[in-house]
Amino acid sequence: MKKTLKTLLVTTGLLGLSFGLAALKPTTAKAAEKLPAQTTKELKDKGTLTIGLEGTFAPYSYRKDGKLTGFEVELGKKIAKEMGLKAKFVPTKWDGLIAGVDTGKFDIVLNNVTITKERQEKYLFSKPYIYSHFALITKKNTDLTKLSQIKGQKIAAGTGTDNALVAKKYNADVVPSSDFTTSLDLIKQDRAKGAINSMSAWYAYKKDHSTKGLKATDVSSEEDPAKIGALMAKKNTSLQKSVNKALDKLRKDGQLEKLSKKYVGGDITK
Repeated sequence: MKKTLKTLLVTTGLLGLSFGLAALKPTTAKAAEKLPAQTTKELKDKGTLTIGLEGTFAPYSYRKDGKLTGFEVELGKKIAKEMGLKAKFVPTKWDGLIAGVDTGKFDIVLNNVTITKERQEKYLFSKPYIYSHFALITKKNTDLTKLSQIKGQKIAAGTGTDNALVAKKYNADVVPSSDFTTSLDLIKQDRAKGAINSMSAWYAYKKDHSTKGLKATDVSSEEDPAKIGALMAKKNTSLQKSVNKALDKLRKDGQLEKLSKKYVGGDITK
């Protein structure tokens, strides 16, 4: 009797283990089934979403204690997870990022790339995950709050940037600035009346620095926000659909907004 009971327990245990293992299989299969066969064919490496980024552009992608982190790093991981894939990041200098898509070095680029007509002629983009609203940054006590008021005014902006183009469009006297901090210093020192930049840059700066005496005005009513999306090869239409599906899910359940507030300090996703 003891032997029979012992055999029964062992058999039951083995059956339970078998059922347990069998229960795990559909989960893995289900994850793989999320991705259309055509998308799998378009990937550089099977089971992996290879992502190009700079890795030196806080708060979007940068290193903290030696580890890659940031808004677009975590976003890339979440997109890959929704697609049933692993995320692999390939840090690359800016001038080699888009070329990396051409050569198949990575599947997509997540690096604050603005969606423009010129780029859309050669590449595909995902739906926007960032709307980069232009900001007019000034001293708090000024009445300068609109782009229509900056004509003839000294306005700080980075050379060759969208910010400089906007300043020139409204006939400002552009004061070249190498970075965000320099732009703010120019305003504080009265060497510039204001600066054109983005609300996302303002939010990010405020997280760790004092902006006492300064204010940022969202000027979207005069200048449309720049739309930021994932860039990929023109031929990879199935990959584009899969990335968009993942982004839709992340937007709908609030994860996209949560990431924005975590890394940028405000919602720049709409």
